[in-house]
Amino acid sequence: MRHQLDNGLTVILHPNHAAPVVALQAWVQVGSADETEREAGLAHLHEHMLFKGTAKRGPGEVARDIEARGGEVNAWTSFDQTVYHLTIASRFFEQGLDVLADQVLHSVFDAGELSREIEVVLEEIKRANDMPSRRASREMFTLAYGAHPYRRPVIGYPETVRSFERDDVLSFYRRYYTPDNICLVIAGDFDEGKALRQIESLWGSTKATVGQRPGRAAEAPQEAMRAKVTKEPLQETHLALAFPIPDVHHDDLAALDLAAALLGHGDSARLVMEVKRERRLVNEVYAYAYTPKDPGLFVVGGMLRHEQVEPATAEILRQVYRMRREPVGAHELEVAKRLLESESIWQRETVQGTARKLGFYETVTGSLDFEKRYYERIRQATAEEIRAACDRYLRSERLNAVVLTGSEGPASEEMLRKVADEAEAAVQGQQPAAAAEAPRQQEAPQPGRRASTVQRRKLGAGIVQAQLPSGARVLVKQEPAVPIVAVRAAYLGGLRYEDAAVNGIHHLLARSLTKGTKRRSARELAALSDELVCSLAGNSGRNSFGLRGDFLARNFDASFRLFAECLREPAFDPKEVERERALQLEEIRARDDNPSGVAFDLFSQTLYETHPYRLDPIGELDVVQRLGPDDLQRWYGTHYGADNLVLTLVGDVDPDHAFALAEELFGEKGAASHPPPQVAPEAPIEAPRRAERHMEKQQAHLILGFAGARFADPDRHALELLASVLAGQGGRLFVELRDKRSMAYSVTAFNLEGIDPGYFAVYMGTSPEKLDDAVAGIRAELDKVVQQPITEEELQRARRYLVGSHAIGLQKNAARAAVIALDETYGMGAENFTRYQERIESVTREQILAAARRHLVMDRSVLAMVTPARST
Repeated sequence: MRHQLDNGLTVILHPNHAAPVVALQAWVQVGSADETEREAGLAHLHEHMLFKGTAKRGPGEVARDIEARGGEVNAWTSFDQTVYHLTIASRFFEQGLDVLADQVLHSVFDAGELSREIEVVLEEIKRANDMPSRRASREMFTLAYGAHPYRRPVIGYPETVRSFERDDVLSFYRRYYTPDNICLVIAGDFDEGKALRQIESLWGSTKATVGQRPGRAAEAPQEAMRAKVTKEPLQETHLALAFPIPDVHHDDLAALDLAAALLGHGDSARLVMEVKRERRLVNEVYAYAYTPKDPGLFVVGGMLRHEQVEPATAEILRQVYRMRREPVGAHELEVAKRLLESESIWQRETVQGTARKLGFYETVTGSLDFEKRYYERIRQATAEEIRAACDRYLRSERLNAVVLTGSEGPASEEMLRKVADEAEAAVQGQQPAAAAEAPRQQEAPQPGRRASTVQRRKLGAGIVQAQLPSGARVLVKQEPAVPIVAVRAAYLGGLRYEDAAVNGIHHLLARSLTKGTKRRSARELAALSDELVCSLAGNSGRNSFGLRGDFLARNFDASFRLFAECLREPAFDPKEVERERALQLEEIRARDDNPSGVAFDLFSQTLYETHPYRLDPIGELDVVQRLGPDDLQRWYGTHYGADNLVLTLVGDVDPDHAFALAEELFGEKGAASHPPPQVAPEAPIEAPRRAERHMEKQQAHLILGFAGARFADPDRHALELLASVLAGQGGRLFVELRDKRSMAYSVTAFNLEGIDPGYFAVYMGTSPEKLDDAVAGIRAELDKVVQQPITEEELQRARRYLVGSHAIGLQKNAARAAVIALDETYGMGAENFTRYQERIESVTREQILAAARRHLVMDRSVLAMVTPARST
């Protein structure tokens, strides 16, 4: 599996022939922590520049060459590495490897391209500054690290990025982009021998060796709490509490990861259950141990209302500090171990997930055997080891507390220090005590297997279909490659069934569906789902409503019974509904913290004047405040019964057993569901529409769009191809408006269909001073595709890209289960996805031009913009 060329290049090969897809990743072992102060952001700039041309490929051709073969290509930069990755159909393996080698080893760094890309990175910085979660994370690292380079943002600072010249970039590139500093990882469907020969041919002749790195300053031991409170116009507060911990190699790693899992992983985790659900002090809460190459951070935090900072911080610290004095009970610890160990199974579903895992272990830990040793340490870890590790690191004198809150919020640094001091005083002097053992939940009874009596029909792609006596349609697709089963229950419904009087009811239904049944409470349900390592969640879209479940195959029976219990016997307990409604109201209040989301809401409200698609799926405050458990019970009982259910199971499950269990759980006839509501069609747009909203943000966001296609419309795939020609790193919008004119970091086109007409639109985030030119530039590009057919080369590239990305996107059982369920629900048939390639490849340039002329009519366009207030 692990090889090394004579020039020092490390090669990790992991053949897996489960799907005709392969992932290739080049892990360059240099990140932002290897920069000097004046180089801040230089590693990240390389991530951009390696797409801007090589000795044999012009700007943008790296992406175009991969997309033209149906692949996906991108990169990311972290503190410790820069990774260039692509995923492609295995028949194009050789071409993909050639592109990756050319990109990494032979980029030219043209001075003009560098100047333009610096402008793009500056737009990316502005975009990050408008995202409160990114801001809070950046503040946390800056506060926690006083000397070590982890304190600097990976993306750099505007002043350093503006200062970079070509000589700076070339010097950095020559110093670090050498074979002995690169790990090439390949996972998926390929021949190992052929791959090694091609790797030697493409990479073996480069002989440079890695240069001298600047020393990373060691962080002095923290001896006193640090606090930082920032106030600005925000709807939701972001809280982050970080404690310094050792690096990934330390013996305490497993104990700290388990502590984070006990606090924040799973529905029954302590912070989730106590701080979020019982005391309702936060809207969301999380915990994780960040352990990179150098010493990391143990982080807990969440999103909450401004006035809840003090009680939320106090309760979070109380729960964290409990870990120091109370060894966790045996059963709770076993559940946490199961949750962590299951992560290695989920990662195996995709070739890119496998490659990323291997790259991490090789470059960050230095050994592919680290994973085996790590999970062995997880299995062996004791409650006392976890308590002792928490006692070493999770102390108030080591705390870094960051709050990003509203302008009028009551939080202060003095208040944070007071809360931390009180939490520390409460735990000091107490002797470690045994924790009360959490009760083991009783799994649903599992009678012996019995045969299914329903008639089945074999469809294509290994799908087997049956209709139960209740009317429910069941589809099973056995996929034994990974021991996981994905289950999806789908109904026609969702936003399309709503009107202004009940807007948000499906979102509240989806939130409440897994919060207790007629047999067990929400707490019991959460505990049992975590014991089984199964994920259950309601979901509501524009055209559908349902429940999704993802299970380990070994726990399929018990997990599927729990799934059925949620779907057939939801309790809609008043206390739980009130709790979920309060969280949904906070979600509504926080919308304004996401300006791009506001722009999309504004676009929908302007495009649709009467149709339910104009509504926000999460609802409006005055409507959601009125919704109660009786409303949910009545709505659910009226619209969602077994007679209109589509149930899909995909994964490592025996079809005979799956059908028998489905018949037992969903086969009984019940009351017929009411007919669906009649949705009046939206009147055609007769003249251009425009809407603008002002927000005090650094970037402007614009969406220019048009009424689009239905799922069943002949134009659907023509518009999808057109969007691909315009979007992507090799698309016209990206090349013309980002690459050539540096107008934006984010610009794309997309085609959204529905049961009723959806929309075709272009989105861009840009600086306010570039807004008028951006709108004109988008209009000009759209006018071109209306006036002239796209080229044959563009058509072929778009076809291959869509077909390839479709296959890449269906690697996971969950993705296959969802597409089968929704296609069957929408009347297109469970096998519809198998005909995607044929339909895409049958579309002609003339059909795309005709579709563009029917839909992309500027006199019927809609322009929505969210901007800072502009001077007149």
